[in-house]
Amino acid sequence: MSKLVVLVSGGGSNLQAILDAVANKTISAQVVAVIADRDCYGLERARQAGIPAYLVDRKLHRSDLSEQIAQLIPLDCDLIVLAGFLSILNAKFIQSWSNKIINIHPSLLPKHGGAGMWGLKVHQAALDAGDSESGCTVHYVSEEVDGGAIIAQHLVAIAEDDTAERLQHKVLHFEHQLLVAVVAKLLA
Repeated sequence: MSKLVVLVSGGGSNLQAILDAVANKTISAQVVAVIADRDCYGLERARQAGIPAYLVDRKLHRSDLSEQIAQLIPLDCDLIVLAGFLSILNAKFIQSWSNKIINIHPSLLPKHGGAGMWGLKVHQAALDAGDSESGCTVHYVSEEVDGGAIIAQHLVAIAEDDTAERLQHKVLHFEHQLLVAVVAKLLA
């Protein structure tokens, strides 16, 4: 059975979507670890599911943080999923897991991606730009923040009365579906 590690920084709703998909066998894998860079509800979701949950110190230098994370990932891990993970991993880590790290981003990359573009900031940027559509993207992680090869995207129309919060809610619903579909496909 495939082994999956999920990195989180927040509430862990994308993690929960993965856990639910594993439980209902949509994803044929075992989540062997959840790693967070801050104390967050994602860790609690992992604990409730009986999955080893680890908290790393995000205040460490990028190389030290990446090394600490690397030590927690089994060498036979098949896929690492960044599910709302906000810290930036170093080049050595990314290269050692080349094409085995994916990220979910709440915009149609390459629009509204890169350092500092997360959460409501992304959705507000789409609104400020006057975009008529937004969505979410699953991509491979590369050394360029949000710059890796795109695997899949889902488009979401922006309504005239959308706020950043409303758009975030609309996009998140599709993040869960898209991330599960991509993980299932990559591990099939």
